[in-house]
Amino acid sequence: MDLELVFSPKGRKRALWQQLLQQEGLTPEEAADVTALLWDGEILAGTASRLGNLIKCVAVDSRYQGQGLTAQLLTALRQDCASQGISHLFLYTKPQNEHLFRPLFFYPVAQSPDVLLMENRKDGITEFLRRLPKAEVRGKIGGIVANCNPFTLGHRYLMETASRQCDHLYVFVLSEDKSQFSCADRLEMVKLGTGDLKNVTVLPTGPYLISHATFPTYFLKETAPASTIQCALDCEIFGKHYAKHFGITTRFVGTEPNCQVTAAYNEAMKKALPPLGVEVVEIPRITQNHQPISASRVRQLLQAGAWDSLETLVPPTTYTYLKNR
Repeated sequence: MDLELVFSPKGRKRALWQQLLQQEGLTPEEAADVTALLWDGEILAGTASRLGNLIKCVAVDSRYQGQGLTAQLLTALRQDCASQGISHLFLYTKPQNEHLFRPLFFYPVAQSPDVLLMENRKDGITEFLRRLPKAEVRGKIGGIVANCNPFTLGHRYLMETASRQCDHLYVFVLSEDKSQFSCADRLEMVKLGTGDLKNVTVLPTGPYLISHATFPTYFLKETAPASTIQCALDCEIFGKHYAKHFGITTRFVGTEPNCQVTAAYNEAMKKALPPLGVEVVEIPRITQNHQPISASRVRQLLQAGAWDSLETLVPPTTYTYLKNR
């Protein structure tokens, strides 16, 4: 067997790669940093791809199954990850394939009817949540998950309104660094902007909520049609892990008139979270000049250097932070 690492299969190799995935019941996903191809002469016997720390599109030709090819493919991608300084890995597979990856030190995180998400850390999500500060309070506990890129008056209104409706509110800020502002910047802006709300705790999501592993289409907002949005895993993780650990019984979201991905996600949560003991409450977005206040508008004004207009859309703490930055 000859192993080959490529950025993206081209020409005949691409056709064989697509054919192998399809015959093994998988949908070819082009987005990848590297793809491993395992050849038996001219026959593509196996393949696996990596995007960031997510391993996906793992397939072995049925004629070669049981020969340890999956282990060879994952070893190659693990070595590639190590060379990039990546140690925490996630893996997409079909639920019925769990038994193939457990011996290779991957452990279940969450699953939907079609997809199983695994990671290479046993009880990784449990240990991550244990390390986060937890308020010792009783009563109604709420939760918000937001990107805050950057923190606007719209975010402030959502969090302040939600905080009035519960005894304690957890605000989880996306840790995935695929936004204009880094996770550290966004987390700091939210902490500064909610510092006067005494029943609010601001925490990072870590790699488990609305990450490229659990909800990849979130980061393709402009191009992802609502019909293809896969957010079942993200809802499962929030309901069975975050809500359970922190005692969250209500998740607050803002209405979304402009972004179809977020709007579709809100609708999915309304179906997925109540069976897990989490009510979903939508809070109307505040507007300025009949337009919802949005982070995208703030970013446009920031790029244009329109500080006077920008100042009307963000809290003073965000304005000062952006000026200093």
